[in-house]
Amino acid sequence: MATLLLIVIYIGYIGLGTPDSILGTAWPEIYSEFNIPISWASFITVLSTMGTFFSSLFSPRLLNKYGVYKVTVISTAMTAAALFLYSVSNNFIVLCLLSIPLGLGGGAIDTGLNNYTAVHYKAMHINFLHCFYGIGVALSPYFISYAIKGAEGWRGGYRIVSIIQIAITIVVALSLPLWKRVKFVNNGEVVAEIQQKTLTVREMAKLPKMLPMCLIFVGSCSVEFVCGGWSSTYLVEHMDLTSDKAALCVMVYYVGLALGRMTAGLISSKISGWRVIFLGQSLVLIALTIIAIAPNPLVMTIGMFLCSFGNGPLWPNLMYVTPKMFGVEISQSVMGAEGAVATIGLMIAPALFGQLAELVGVHIFPYYLFGLYLLMIAATVAVHSKRKA
Repeated sequence: MATLLLIVIYIGYIGLGTPDSILGTAWPEIYSEFNIPISWASFITVLSTMGTFFSSLFSPRLLNKYGVYKVTVISTAMTAAALFLYSVSNNFIVLCLLSIPLGLGGGAIDTGLNNYTAVHYKAMHINFLHCFYGIGVALSPYFISYAIKGAEGWRGGYRIVSIIQIAITIVVALSLPLWKRVKFVNNGEVVAEIQQKTLTVREMAKLPKMLPMCLIFVGSCSVEFVCGGWSSTYLVEHMDLTSDKAALCVMVYYVGLALGRMTAGLISSKISGWRVIFLGQSLVLIALTIIAIAPNPLVMTIGMFLCSFGNGPLWPNLMYVTPKMFGVEISQSVMGAEGAVATIGLMIAPALFGQLAELVGVHIFPYYLFGLYLLMIAATVAVHSKRKA
């Protein structure tokens, strides 16, 4: 029964991933159709991440009151509706407004399913959970690439993804009996659910290692979203690739994300979560070097793949070590804060790049990624130096 519930959680996490990669892939077509500046993607990104910030910050209270099941169903349904309305919209302001429910839905799902999996399952399973997120984010660029060639263009891609999201909502909604019946056993005894304590922002700010831990999330997630969100534009504007081929390159990037998390899941029983994090960060450095010197789109795509392959396992393993570092009783609140602070980085980093790309040019893309990487490494050193042996 616990395995069946885990499968449902995996499916729910696909729904978390599908909206995250769709805008960056479709943006070259959107801003051309609406005849707006390239940097205006920042408006949508900022509003979406603001929604994610608030839902992540307040998700511990919602989860304690309504439970993981209800929050996941409602949030997935919200994102499905927003994606469908995107597909029928002809107004940029409407697109901006619809990005808010997309962000609100994502933050609550992320905190709830991450904490539930980290507390009740092994490290392998939380890596596989995020592998399914990688599947979700890889699907959107593929459907956008397919739809761009047709009569409906990018709107057709949004419509396909919205249908997938509706199907996921139905699957999760029908899983209620599983959530009620599943009991976790340890040494032959049923493990009682741990009552999560909801901490205030001030209380969390006083926790040792909290700030640098959050900054690792900021750096890692900023690299992921800037690379995933702006690489298509970089390939089109800087390397003269067509939009449909650039979308396929972005799909390869997100495939690397899924494969990196799957690989981390397979090796997680042999090495610790922190060791996985260190290995991933080392691979990201190699990948960013390749991106910076890439002479053509093929080499660029290889660098993108390696970047996501290395960076992908960081989020799930950082989530997995959170209950061990801060305690299971407050892990839900800490994860919510980690997600909320990470979204601040997601709100600022892609938006700032959009402004710089318009002022200086998209050629700064690889150097911008290096700056975000250095932030992540500095925060990792700070956490590791304070971590108990």
